[in-house]
Amino acid sequence: MRVALSTTAIQRGKSGVGQYVFALTRALLQAPGGPELLLLVLEEDRPLFEFAADRATILPVPEHNRSAVRNILWHQFALPRILRREKVDVIHIPTYRRLLFRAPCAKVATIHDLAPFHVRGKYDFARMFYGRVVVKRLARRQDEIIAISTSTARDIERFFGIPFARQNLILNGIDHARFRPGDRAAATAAAASRWDLHAPYFLFISRLEHPAKNHVRLIEAFTRFKARTGSNWLLALGGGDWHGVEHIRAAAAASPCAADIRFLGFVDDPSLPDLYRAAETMVYPSLFEGFGLPPVEAMACGCPVISSTRGALAEVVGDAALVIDPEDVANISAALESAGEPALRDRLRAAGLANARRFDWGQNAARVLRAYQKALASR
Repeated sequence: MRVALSTTAIQRGKSGVGQYVFALTRALLQAPGGPELLLLVLEEDRPLFEFAADRATILPVPEHNRSAVRNILWHQFALPRILRREKVDVIHIPTYRRLLFRAPCAKVATIHDLAPFHVRGKYDFARMFYGRVVVKRLARRQDEIIAISTSTARDIERFFGIPFARQNLILNGIDHARFRPGDRAAATAAAASRWDLHAPYFLFISRLEHPAKNHVRLIEAFTRFKARTGSNWLLALGGGDWHGVEHIRAAAAASPCAADIRFLGFVDDPSLPDLYRAAETMVYPSLFEGFGLPPVEAMACGCPVISSTRGALAEVVGDAALVIDPEDVANISAALESAGEPALRDRLRAAGLANARRFDWGQNAARVLRAYQKALASR
């Protein structure tokens, strides 16, 4: 079976979709009886897929197709011709933003979330219209849909009218060889050296997006925490700039604790596990997630987690996190204060390690292959 995977919406690897594509590619290449894999890769992204170069065919996509509008047009008009030329059996589109209207082969799509239906102002008008109206019609034309959480699957049923039973529920996974407990002293030294984190710190890993990721309320809660406790703890915000970043940076600059709020920028994959291991607590106050990988990654590294339960986060963190109301600054602040208790952190650390074991790409690869086979059979 020849399977093509579109990777052109990974945003240079700095997004959740990017991490999904990398993990899926590795899993498919390692899966027994895996497909002949063709990766459609933007020219400047090719170095990101060197790990697959000797086991998959990499088909370059001209760089001028990177922008959202041109990328959508490339998917609708150029990609079908490539699929026909390459005699592809199944095309997998890993994001709802690029779903195909038609193709000469079976179509499989992964939908991570339907945030435009939940978070007001998440995108501009054009993108909100596309996500709410256009994608609804495109989703119904796919042969198989993969939903990455029960929450997302229910949303697809509710907003797109595609029955839950017709979808493939395949949870995200993490690479347990990378995300695992390690030498905390060495991790702490690395965090201090690279990011000047010389004191205990709360960690939030997410792109700097406002309002969806809820950085502003977290900064307000951290400011209250510092005023109440006089603690020397820091707040470390790891992630690249995104829509609304100016509001986040303004909130940090206006805080009396501005000197203790650190913007780490995008954290590369090799550095991420040590950043989790060195953190005292991971805080994830997002207003909505279709899954939410960072809390699971942190748990797998032995880092206690404070988390919202919006969207899929309730099923992802289970009872292994200290739960917060992401719209209640006082509640977030109280949770930060509670995290100062070593006994609570020890309990969360043990529960998190157990919870993280549920998410394994080794098992998921077989489920994705079955979705491909179902799509092919339906054609």
